[in-house]
Amino acid sequence: MPLRLEGTYTAIITPFLDEPGQPVDWATLDALVDSQVAAGVAGIVPCGTTGESPTLSHEEHGKVIERTIKRAAGRVQVIAGAGSNSTREAVALVEHAERAGADAVMVVVPYYNKPTQEGLFRHFVEVSAHTKLPVVIYNIPARSVVDLAPETLARICAASPNVVATKEATGTVMRAQKLAQTMGDRLVVLSGDDALTLPMVAVGARGVISVTSNVLPAEVTRATRLALDGKLDEARRAHLSLLPVHEAMFIEASPGPVKAALALRGVGTGAVRSPIVTPTEGSRAAIGAALEAYARSAR
Repeated sequence: MPLRLEGTYTAIITPFLDEPGQPVDWATLDALVDSQVAAGVAGIVPCGTTGESPTLSHEEHGKVIERTIKRAAGRVQVIAGAGSNSTREAVALVEHAERAGADAVMVVVPYYNKPTQEGLFRHFVEVSAHTKLPVVIYNIPARSVVDLAPETLARICAASPNVVATKEATGTVMRAQKLAQTMGDRLVVLSGDDALTLPMVAVGARGVISVTSNVLPAEVTRATRLALDGKLDEARRAHLSLLPVHEAMFIEASPGPVKAALALRGVGTGAVRSPIVTPTEGSRAAIGAALEAYARSAR
């Protein structure tokens, strides 16, 4: 049966202990996975941007994927982050994710290299050919420098049947609208920007890969479900009430703010790996204020 991709997927943090070497805090990761499952999310996405994959060693990356899959234990989908700016390395990551038992893989547009559209086409076709898992392409030009054009994505889908979805993080509803118009049911569009989930669902997206849901999983899940169910007035109220929190999660470079938000709630240490830094005192105060304001509004 084909994997159904719909709803809220949490781009889960990789928690670190605040001690020399910043080892992965496995106990907190387990607790986070359990809390996400309890809140009703559709799935968890480890080792993405929010999971600080660029600063994980290859060994850590593999262990985070394996631990998340083991802890989820089939209760929610696990879409394993498996992207790289090296095609050969991305192939190795998707092969590992499949062996580990992931439900799908997420492969980011190669960063730093600045490949052409032809290079992007060949990269994704090659990576997809090395796994039977469903592939979610992650397009985030602000971080990868290059933008995967809709025409190139259509070519990839024609050549690679297991490319089933895209995490759309160009920051514009117009792109989501274009993909829905041209690709129809062939490709699931998932919002890559919490603040754009409602408008993107309105033009055909089927959910979100969320940062905010690390902190407010039940609330983001509810807002997304209301939008998908077409309950627009309720969805609008839920979305707008969350908007200040969404904005606070990017007050500084992610995932610094979301880790700080979790630490304010007693979850994890808030530690991030260089070159990401812990948000300033002023930013942490703003994050706390946004969470408190949301809590008051929800009463």
